[in-house]
Amino acid sequence: MPKKRGKKYIEAAKKVEAALSSNGDAGLAPDAACKIVKETSTSKFDATIEAHIRLGVDPRHAEQMVRGSVVLPNGTGKKVRVAVFASGEKVREAQEAGADFAGGEDLVKKVSEGWTDFDAAVATPDIMSKVGPLGKILGPRGLMPNPKSGTVTFDVARAVREVKGGKVEFRTDKFGIIHAPIGKVSFDDSQLHQNLTALVDALIRNKPSSSKGQYLRTFYLTATQGPSVPVDVKEAAKLQVAG
Repeated sequence: MPKKRGKKYIEAAKKVEAALSSNGDAGLAPDAACKIVKETSTSKFDATIEAHIRLGVDPRHAEQMVRGSVVLPNGTGKKVRVAVFASGEKVREAQEAGADFAGGEDLVKKVSEGWTDFDAAVATPDIMSKVGPLGKILGPRGLMPNPKSGTVTFDVARAVREVKGGKVEFRTDKFGIIHAPIGKVSFDDSQLHQNLTALVDALIRNKPSSSKGQYLRTFYLTATQGPSVPVDVKEAAKLQVAG
């Protein structure tokens, strides 16, 4: 049985359809999509806006798995609670950089007992042998520190500042789709567009050499409660961070 949509959603969907029909149904230019995804959010709260991008990769092959991170220039609009696994002087460095939780074996024990009241985790390489067994708890929640995303490092202060400042990790799912937040409905159009540009730029930089043909296949923006807004993939592929 098809899901019944509310009046607000139906009106928002019509607005998207009207914008598309005037643009030849090819998808909207990225700047136009950033504008309309805000206008068609139906929630009363400050909703998150996400990008959902299907890439021309086959994630069944390890060499075509797209994974990385990007620091969004305008942040995500979300307060991020960061936990740092470290010891000695690195605990103090993490705390001074703004970490919400920092510790060594005491923090490992707390998490092993089921505590995961944080949004991101950073660890120094020397403690990873103790953090590793927490993979079964942290992994499914996307909280496991990883060298590829820069969250396993001795430079904990920089890592904490980046995560707090809007660092977003991305990874293709089993269908080759990237799901990533790019801001909030309260952001202005240019802030969303700058964040989207940073994300696309990072994805293109992480394109596997074995990926052939069109890289950006389908591209949608959506608010937490609102219709999907198609983005013109050819126009999106032109997005590039200056410098």
